[in-house]
Amino acid sequence: MLLAVLAGAAGFLAGAQVARRGARADLAVYDARLSALQRTVAALDRRDARSPEPTGTAGPPSPPVVALSTLALADDALADAVTARVRRELGLVAPRVVRERRASFVELYTTDDSGAANYGTAGHLGGGYFITVKHAVVALGAGRRITAVRLRVGDRAVEADVVDAGDAANEVEPGDWAILRARGPVSLPALRPDLGYDFPFADPIVRLGNDYSKGVIASAGFVGEHTGGLVTCLTDGHPGVSGGGVLNQDGELVAIPVGRMQGDYRFSFLLPLRAEMLRKVPALAETLVADLGVGR
Repeated sequence: MLLAVLAGAAGFLAGAQVARRGARADLAVYDARLSALQRTVAALDRRDARSPEPTGTAGPPSPPVVALSTLALADDALADAVTARVRRELGLVAPRVVRERRASFVELYTTDDSGAANYGTAGHLGGGYFITVKHAVVALGAGRRITAVRLRVGDRAVEADVVDAGDAANEVEPGDWAILRARGPVSLPALRPDLGYDFPFADPIVRLGNDYSKGVIASAGFVGEHTGGLVTCLTDGHPGVSGGGVLNQDGELVAIPVGRMQGDYRFSFLLPLRAEMLRKVPALAETLVADLGVGR
């Protein structure tokens, strides 16, 4: 028994000595690595402490100098492009454009042979010529006759004559349009017609009209369905807006509002512009004859 105990103790001591020798070897390796790192750091410090060496000042070619005004123009152009893209994607029409186009529309008032008065809207096409709906200025039916047509231009009431009209026999038809000519001088901006607009479904539009004879008011909406030569739209169809204007996102005149669904002021009918509507407007007729082959 004693011999076994002595043998175990001897083995333990031998193992401890081996462990101490291994630890000393590991420590020597760590010391060597630390010394090498210290020498490297010292060398870097000596290199940084040296005086800077002289060098030439020619350097690489300088980039071109861009004037601040040029940069500002580029930024403005980019901002305008981004704004236009965002508005188009979100279905918005620039308020500035709507405000500018509003100046081209006037309130329309008529009187018939019985003394009854009615009101609507007309849009200026240039040179004192206006577009509106036929049913506002021509009596569509027996028993009455329109005796006076007046346009409210600023604070003035200007008499006007019907110089052309469509073939509508009733309201809210593809032929429900008319062209007026003011008898007195008119100084209003002219609308820009777009005869190529095809009214894509859900395209944003703006309607301007003389709502309830309270002045020209704008209302936004979206293109609906094509039906019987007309286009439907969910935008206010209040009394008085007939003959007003429908603008696309670029502020161009693409249609006139002609009516609404009976009993529902939200459901409007729009009459897209056609070349024949402008054949008697001198400011536009030459272009139509040359580009579209439309006779006067």
